[in-house]
Amino acid sequence: MSVLKYYSRPEIQKAIVESCQNKEVSVMLGIGSFGRRPDILNYESDVLELAKQGATSFHISEEHWQNPLKLTPGMTKRQLDELRAGWDFILDIDSPNLEHSKIISHYLVQALKFHDIKRVFIKYSGNKGFHIGVPFKSFPSHFNTQKMRELFPEAARIIAEYLTEMIKSHVSDELKGENIDEILKIDTVLISSRHLYRAPYSLHEKSGLASLPIDPEKVLEFKPDQAIPEKIKPELKFLDSYNKDEAAGLLVRAYDWYHEIEIRKNSTKEHEESTRKIEYDEISEAIPEKFFPDEIKLGLKGIKDGKKRFLFILINFLKCLGWPHDEIDKKVKEWNKNNPEPLKEGYIMSQLSWHKRQREKILPPNYSNLAYYADIGLNPAENIRNKFKNPVNYAIRMFKLQQKKK
Repeated sequence: MSVLKYYSRPEIQKAIVESCQNKEVSVMLGIGSFGRRPDILNYESDVLELAKQGATSFHISEEHWQNPLKLTPGMTKRQLDELRAGWDFILDIDSPNLEHSKIISHYLVQALKFHDIKRVFIKYSGNKGFHIGVPFKSFPSHFNTQKMRELFPEAARIIAEYLTEMIKSHVSDELKGENIDEILKIDTVLISSRHLYRAPYSLHEKSGLASLPIDPEKVLEFKPDQAIPEKIKPELKFLDSYNKDEAAGLLVRAYDWYHEIEIRKNSTKEHEESTRKIEYDEISEAIPEKFFPDEIKLGLKGIKDGKKRFLFILINFLKCLGWPHDEIDKKVKEWNKNNPEPLKEGYIMSQLSWHKRQREKILPPNYSNLAYYADIGLNPAENIRNKFKNPVNYAIRMFKLQQKKK
């Protein structure tokens, strides 16, 4: 099918224009040559008109703008922040091997759903990769007193790095013998202001295939011939719906992980005494429950709100204290029965299963992370917060003090 014949189809025109609303748009004129910027696309008839002028594909920004036509080269971050209305979280998976891209994309989708994000979107790029997206409105409007729309590209990059680290062991198990560091490269260049990515249902110049939205649960089954232009029926959309604030937990956990990494990179001996860094090999046996801090003991009695957040705290807390997997399973299920409204068993099992596959121990959030303690009614006493940064520090310290007394 020729480029003109493909873009003359009304359903294709409609699908492309719908994806361009409030976004900067640019067309590619053959391989490697972009049209004017900034531009917008408001009318379906413009798709065919631009194709007649030589446009071979359509590209859109991950950022939403109040008025894309006000964008100019050399704008400062403040100017961009003022003009930006929001941004979608987009991961560009572009391995030289399509089968590798499929495996990486599969585990990224599962990692996002692990964080209770139900509206995850994925589309084939048209060549050897995929684009995975979470809509902007899935995130909270503010984070750490700052407007979410202003946290670009910082927040998106932190989330991307966090998810990459999270799936590394799973991808390694799938691709035994491969150099994972070379394969597992998520393009963070895309996560930058005014960067564009191929619009849904736009053609790819090199392959001649369309950038096709697919079912997130069927990425491993995807075959490139599904994206042949003649076969395309624009039934699925990309980033067309959201559940408000459902990505808040992902955002909090990603930043918590990022701060942990930064502390470890720049820490001194003084910092190491008061941060979350723990020497796990010093724990020769599982630390009993009597050494748990009060806020963990209180949470174990059952909580009304924030059960998913406490579950994240509890599993990581027990792992860091040397509890074996079967004992963690038993304690978590016992805790869930104490909740006024228990979490669904399927959710509990999926969380336990995921954590069992994580090779490294991950500390629960610090006491300073109000979303995980004060906000769910588990605020530690002030003297505890001043002396310990994390419940794991407290439990290990109390356990070792008793050992010394003995």
